[in-house]
Amino acid sequence: MLTEIIISGFGGQGVLFAGKCLAYGAMMKNIEISWLPSYGPEMRGGTANCSVCISDKPIGSPLVTEPDILIAMNEPSVDRFIGSVKSGGFVFYDSGMTDKQITRGDISTFGVPAAKIAEENNLGGMGNIVLLGKTLRECAQKLFGIDGKTLSEAFAKLIPAKKSELAAKNTAALRLGMNY
Repeated sequence: MLTEIIISGFGGQGVLFAGKCLAYGAMMKNIEISWLPSYGPEMRGGTANCSVCISDKPIGSPLVTEPDILIAMNEPSVDRFIGSVKSGGFVFYDSGMTDKQITRGDISTFGVPAAKIAEENNLGGMGNIVLLGKTLRECAQKLFGIDGKTLSEAFAKLIPAKKSELAAKNTAALRLGMNY
C-alpha cells in the first residue's frame, strides 16, 4: 500500500516541519518514506508545501500529484490542491483560516480550527501539529499505524536539545488534534 500526502500552507506555518516529523515517524517504524519540500523564495508568508509518501514497498517517485491525504493550513492551499485529492481521500484544513465549504462528496473532510486551538492552549504557531494530530486519529491505517507516541519520539529527535521544551509543546499540540 502507498499513501501519498501533501501538506501545504504559508511559509512560517510549520508545513515542512510537520511533513518532516511524519516522515521521520515512518522511518522510525521501518516504513518506506520520501519527503520532498517545495517553497517560494520568501522566508515567511510565501507558499510552502511538501509531499510525503509512505509505503510498505520501495517508493518509485517522491512527487505527489494526486494525494490520498491533503493537510491545508490556509485557503489558498485548499484552492490549489482540493481538485487533485483522490476519490476516497481525506482533507484536513484549518477552518479558522477559511470560510469556504468543501463540497466534494467523494472525499472525507475535516475542518479543525487548528491555529485557534493552539493559541488557546498557549501553543501559538503549532496549528500544523494540531492538524497532524487529527490526521493521525482519522487515518491510522493509511499511515501504517504511526501514532502519537512515535511522533513524540520524532519530535525529541528532530528538535535540537537546546530547544527541548518545544518537543513537549509539540506533543501537547499533537494530543489536542488527536482529541478534537
